[in-house]
Amino acid sequence: MDIVRSHILVCGGTGCTSSGSQKIIEHFEEELKANGLEKEVRVIKTGCFGLCALGPVVVVYPEGSFYSRVSPDDVKEIVSEHIVKGRIVKRLLYQETIEGDTVKSLNDTPFYAKQRRVVLRNCGVIDPENVDEYIATGGYEALGKVLTGMKPQEVIDLIKESGLRGRGGAGFPTGLKWQFAANQPEGKKYVLCNADEGDPGAFMDRSVLEGDPHAVIEAMAIAGYAIGAKQGYIYVRAEYPIAVKRLKIAIEQAKKYGLLGKNIFDTGFEFNLDIRLGAGAFVCGEETALMTSIEGHRGEPRPRPPFPAVKGLFGVPTILNNVETYANIAQIILNGPEWFNSIGTEKSKGTKVFALVGKIKNTGLVEIPMGTTLREIVEEIGGGVPNGKKFKAAQTGGPSGGCIPASLMDTPIDYENLIRIGSMMGSGGLIVMDEDTCMVDIAKFFLNFTVDESCGKCTPCRIGTRRLYEMLEKITSGNGTMEDLDRLEELCYHIKENSLCALGQTAPNPVLSTLHYFRDEYEAHVRDKKCPAGVCKSLLSYEILPDKCKGCSACSKVCPVGAISGELRKPYVIDKAKCIKCGACMEKCKFGAIVKK
Repeated sequence: MDIVRSHILVCGGTGCTSSGSQKIIEHFEEELKANGLEKEVRVIKTGCFGLCALGPVVVVYPEGSFYSRVSPDDVKEIVSEHIVKGRIVKRLLYQETIEGDTVKSLNDTPFYAKQRRVVLRNCGVIDPENVDEYIATGGYEALGKVLTGMKPQEVIDLIKESGLRGRGGAGFPTGLKWQFAANQPEGKKYVLCNADEGDPGAFMDRSVLEGDPHAVIEAMAIAGYAIGAKQGYIYVRAEYPIAVKRLKIAIEQAKKYGLLGKNIFDTGFEFNLDIRLGAGAFVCGEETALMTSIEGHRGEPRPRPPFPAVKGLFGVPTILNNVETYANIAQIILNGPEWFNSIGTEKSKGTKVFALVGKIKNTGLVEIPMGTTLREIVEEIGGGVPNGKKFKAAQTGGPSGGCIPASLMDTPIDYENLIRIGSMMGSGGLIVMDEDTCMVDIAKFFLNFTVDESCGKCTPCRIGTRRLYEMLEKITSGNGTMEDLDRLEELCYHIKENSLCALGQTAPNPVLSTLHYFRDEYEAHVRDKKCPAGVCKSLLSYEILPDKCKGCSACSKVCPVGAISGELRKPYVIDKAKCIKCGACMEKCKFGAIVKK
């Protein structure tokens, strides 16, 4: 048997794949073969490491050297210097791991130090297309423990004791949901996984499926045993080709090993799992709309009650949890509810995965204990706002959430606190905004999304969100009135109270939160006809400062409508009647002579 002395882990998540990580893998294999090392060094395609902004990422073990922004041209140097000669290539290292002449552990860097990887424990560690590696890290032990030593009710009680709440957004107690379905008479039941991640900027569930698909499969089998179901479906959006591919591979491997199908672990328990592809409709993140879609109909929500645990998919008892919720299950079974209880806050146990995006230095995937403050996430884990800009707000919960201002940065992140300040957990998108962000424009952006994604079944959502968007458009174009602000707020509450499903009920949240915390910006748009952040085009004007203009003519050459005129070496001027406010002149000027007001 060949002894492997080094492992080269290359990120195979969507982000790094789009940056060319597959070519890097191929180059490593070629270089290792050229050096006669193909049997001593193994190249492994893993899931996401978390630091997506630094991709493509390569980690070499046993040293744990974290190389960032690696290109195919760098591979030869890594092999010749690091693998052959044992000399780490410092110029390619993630700079935060370099401390003087030493290289510190990745876990000691600001990005990872305050994280607690439970859901993401295997992402970036194992080959997600190799079931043996999942098993080597304790995979399927929980399923074996449950089937051979626990009764279904004992499993449910354990999940209840853990305090695990649904990570899909609502935060409903997972064990209680399972209990409702288990209490229904014996017969056909279903276990569903919601992998239809639709929030703008969110990629938490995708990364788990790409990096650790067996964790979800194992948990769904456990859930099937707990409620008495033999069939499960993973509803995943078709826009996730890597996740879908790895899920298919994982399901086939589990079947081959007898971990899915009939008589699992020789216990007589049967559980089968299939994939259903979604077409990307945001409303199908709502449980009844998702089930309607699986049934082959247009994805629209159904009135509740009856709730899915009583009458769900095809009219039979059904439980639905999202990817992140399931990814916690096996660890809770193996480590015990007390272990899970020890993480997080009194009412929000465990960890939460966030996709940290926007105006932030360390864009990527983070997993933090519940109760971590927004300030810790933004300033320590995220590395702060780049380019010397000030933090202005953070949006959690996507189109269903709200904007959290800088004055509330020390708020601990958990279900109750986010709702208290006008936002919500959502599935885990966290968008950071700096001082150049217009909060009225942000509210309009999310409203535009929900208008497009409304299924149209109920009038408050179908018509109400469109009216909201039109009112915001009126305000950002400089035609709003103070009365519009009152009508805007009134309509928000009407939509929340009368919409059929959570899409409509939460759609006004971005408007309400920005109205509450940034009302002065709304009033500036209405009273002063100004956009304080300089974003809303209709309220902007560009001006050339005579004392700074060098008369180089660069601005006039890039103006697409010929709105800038003048003589060489003399100050130029902008004809505001012709100006279309594209900003091309300001970008081209090297002397800071053009400003927007």
